[in-house]
Order: sequence, then C-alpha cells, then structure tokens
Amino acid sequence: MKVPPLAHWVMLPLLVMVWAVATWWIDSSLLPSPLAVLQTLQQEAASGELQRHLTVTLQRVAISFALAMALGTLMGLAMGRSPLLNALLDPLLVLLLNLPALVLIILLYVWFGLIEVAAVMAVVINKIPNVAVTLREGARSLDLRLEQMASVYRFSTWQRLTQVWLPQLFPYLMAATRGGLALIWKIVLVVELLGRSDGIGFQLHLAFQVFDVAGLLAYSLAFIAVVQLIELAILQPMERRASRWRTVGGHHA
Repeated sequence: MKVPPLAHWVMLPLLVMVWAVATWWIDSSLLPSPLAVLQTLQQEAASGELQRHLTVTLQRVAISFALAMALGTLMGLAMGRSPLLNALLDPLLVLLLNLPALVLIILLYVWFGLIEVAAVMAVVINKIPNVAVTLREGARSLDLRLEQMASVYRFSTWQRLTQVWLPQLFPYLMAATRGGLALIWKIVLVVELLGRSDGIGFQLHLAFQVFDVAGLLAYSLAFIAVVQLIELAILQPMERRASRWRTVGGHHA
C-alpha cells in the first residue's frame, strides 16, 4: 500500500510538539525550546555565518562524492570484470572496509597536516571501498547474452554504454549514490570537527566547547534540512526518471 505524501509530514509537527513539552517539563538550559533554536538559526542566517559554513560543507561533500564515485566505480568495474585484479585488490578493499573512519582521518591529518587536501582525501578513501564493492557486484551481474547481441548488431561504444551496460548497472549506481551520500555527510562533519576552521562540523565543535545546545541544534537542523532537500529535489526525481529510462533502454536493447 502506497503511503500518501502528506503522511510523511505528519510526524514533523508531532515531534516539535513533543520537543516543546519536553523542554517545558525538564526546564533546563541543556534542552532549549524550539523557539530558542529557531531564534538562534535566524541570528546565524542574518549574520551570514550559517550560509557560509553550509556552503563550505556542501562543497566538500560534492568534491568528495564525485571523486569517490568515479574512483570507486572504476575500481569496482575492473574488479568485477577481471578475476586477476579482483584477487590482487580484494585484500586492500577488505582492509579499507574495516578501517575505522576516525583512525584514517587522524592519520591523514598527522601525515599531511590540517589542510584541505587531507580532509577531502580522508572522506574519499573512506567511501571508495563501499562504491567498489557495490559496482563489483554490478559488473559481475552483466548479462553476457546482451553483450553477444551488441556484438552481433555492431553496437557502437556509446550504444553499448547507454543501452547495454548502464541499464544493468543503474540499480548498483543508485545504491552506491544513496549510500555514498549518507556516509559522506557524516564523515565530512567529523573531518571538519577534527581539523578544519570552517564548515558545519567546525561550528558544532565551537558550540560543544561552550555547551551551546541551541547552536548545536540550530546548525544540525539546518544541515539536516539541506540534506533532505537534496534527497527530495534531486535524488528521488533522478531515480524515478532513470528507472523509466532504464526500462525503455532495456526494451530497445
């Protein structure tokens, strides 16, 4: 049964009401009211700080995501199509998958210093193995009969890419994209908290130092709102559109 879109928003005012009641009941500075958080949010937006730090964080997310998806996709496809490469690279993949993100971030900061390149590298290296594992399975699932058909009909490289490979790889690409963004959002905040002088993670670190819970919640909610907007405005429509294209492409193939 399909849930009406309106039902997704019913929980939001309910959570705000519970939050307001809990604030009144506890009556502590450690749990500011929704109104206090909203006022803090307005103050930060009016000063321009909120927009500046959000922009910096989103830039890091975009750069890290693009690099991780590109490198992870290439690595995964190569491993999925070549047993030799898979045997050589699989131990490295397992190592990276089990290496805690925090350890890698600290090591890169120690080795390269608290610089932007180290911050982006930490995020990219943390994400590449997840993308590679997903796309490796996609490469292994490619239908050999479709490859043979493409050869018989002398498909060009572009036709092979758009009508044979991408329709089959699309579910794996979307899985890597959705999972990748979910992971990268979190790692970027940790990277900023530990070693950058701007971004949402840095602001959360400053608020934590002075126990500014209103500031913590204000920046966190602003970040969550942007993430949800990207999900609703970009990822979900892209997935629906590409699913239709995949069906059409599969029929043509």
